[in-house]
Amino acid sequence: MGLLDGLAGQVLGSVLGGGQQQGAQAPGGALLQIAMNLLQNQPGGLAGLLQQFQNAGLGDAVASWVGTGQNAGISGDQLSSALGADTIGGIANQLGIPQQEAAGGLAALLPQLIDQLTPQGRLPDDNALSGGLADLASKFLRG
Repeated sequence: MGLLDGLAGQVLGSVLGGGQQQGAQAPGGALLQIAMNLLQNQPGGLAGLLQQFQNAGLGDAVASWVGTGQNAGISGDQLSSALGADTIGGIANQLGIPQQEAAGGLAALLPQLIDQLTPQGRLPDDNALSGGLADLASKFLRG
């Protein structure tokens, strides 16, 4: 759990500009919820989301997230390219933050979430994904 707590604090703190915004926990929790919704509700599920990243030339990064080794990072610009400017714009509007911050936060958060959901280097089935996301949400938000 220490890893998850540390990750959540780092990612959410950086996305929220060190907590300078009013009600800092609400946007951070919203970013986590949006990331989890992307993982669960993407056409084709988690596999469909990963395919979008692969189609954007990020196949090696995706393989590292699902695999059992070190996770490769991606930039906010790479994430925006993979998901599309409209998607990132909508997320930024929901969070009330600039698009670059939304993309950067998701670029830091999604690889870690995907890594946690694929501990044996395999994609979970839909039922396991739902349960895994619920477990991760409770660990992230518990702190």
